[in-house]
Formats: sequence, C-alpha cells, structure tokens
Amino acid sequence: MKNFVIILLFLPSILFAQREPVDRARGFFLAFGVGPRLPINSFANSTDLGYGFNIELSYTDNQYLPIFLYTKIGFEQYPGSQSFYEASDYSNYSTNVLPVSVGARYYFPPFINSIVLLMPIIEVSANYNYYQILHQFKFSSGKSNYLENISKLGFSAGTGISMFMLEVVASYNYFLSNQYIAVDLKVRLPLYINL
Repeated sequence: MKNFVIILLFLPSILFAQREPVDRARGFFLAFGVGPRLPINSFANSTDLGYGFNIELSYTDNQYLPIFLYTKIGFEQYPGSQSFYEASDYSNYSTNVLPVSVGARYYFPPFINSIVLLMPIIEVSANYNYYQILHQFKFSSGKSNYLENISKLGFSAGTGISMFMLEVVASYNYFLSNQYIAVDLKVRLPLYINL
C-alpha cells in the first residue's frame, strides 16, 4: 500500500515533467576576488589606495558561450590621504563601500593552450554603490564629527586574463566623484554543471 501511495504521488511529476534539451549544456560558477583599489580624479584628492573583496555568481550555457552573465557583491575600504589631512580640518576621513554589480563577461579564444589555458576577457557591468563616509575633524576646528550615507549608480568596464579557475581582471569604475581602478585576483569554482 505504501508503494502504491508513493507511486501516485510521483507519477504526475514523472509524466508531465519537461525534459531538458539534450544539446543544451549549462553551468553556475562561484568566484571570490580580492585586490587593490586605486582612486582617480577627484576621489584621489581625499583618499589613498584602498582594498576590496567580492563574491560573484555567474551563469552560462552553450547558447550564450563564450558570454557569461554575472552578479557580484563586495566590500571596499578607502582611507583618507595624509596630504588631505594636512590641508584640511580633518583628523580622519574614511570611505566604506558596498558595491553590487550585474554584468556580462566575454571570453576570447585562448592565445596559449599548450601547458595552461590563457584566455583574454572583457567585461562590462551596471553598478550600484552604497557609501558610508566617516567625517572626523581636528578638535581645534570646532566642527562636529558625522557619518554620511549615500548611494550612487555607475558602470564599470574591465579586461584581464583567465585560466578559467584563476583570473586577473583590471576594471575602470565610474561613479560621480568616486572613480577608481580595481584589480582583482579571482578564484572560480563550479557550483553546478549540466552537460
């Protein structure tokens, strides 16, 4: 009787399940990246070299290859520069950033494939950054310290080299008054592959 009930429960899902096309392969990948952040233009007037790390989830299938779609979230920190402190009333100025990106990455054919597989890559993304900026002033200034929270939309474009499991990517990130160049060393792991 138990077997009959189990068969009745699973029979509809077996009969009406849509089968995946045999010729379609797909995969989900998880990547971890870390590296320096170099502020440029007006952002460099108040901040020094920062650092950041991120976690990325990417997807592709053989209908999109060699394009991978990805989403990424991370954390970045930029300390204030010494020259900025000397020329202003600030005693401490630091910027923490929570970046979120959605984009696409294109893998070119490998230019080395004998010992290791080396592929050039390019990527573009739409970005959202949430900033938390600490404004701390010298006691003699008479100004009150405060914490500023702002959000900005922007974009990034990057290029790099991939061995697929290991990548080095440099990207230009544009946000109004907060532009920077990021360099990431990434380790990519397959989460799910269906061939």
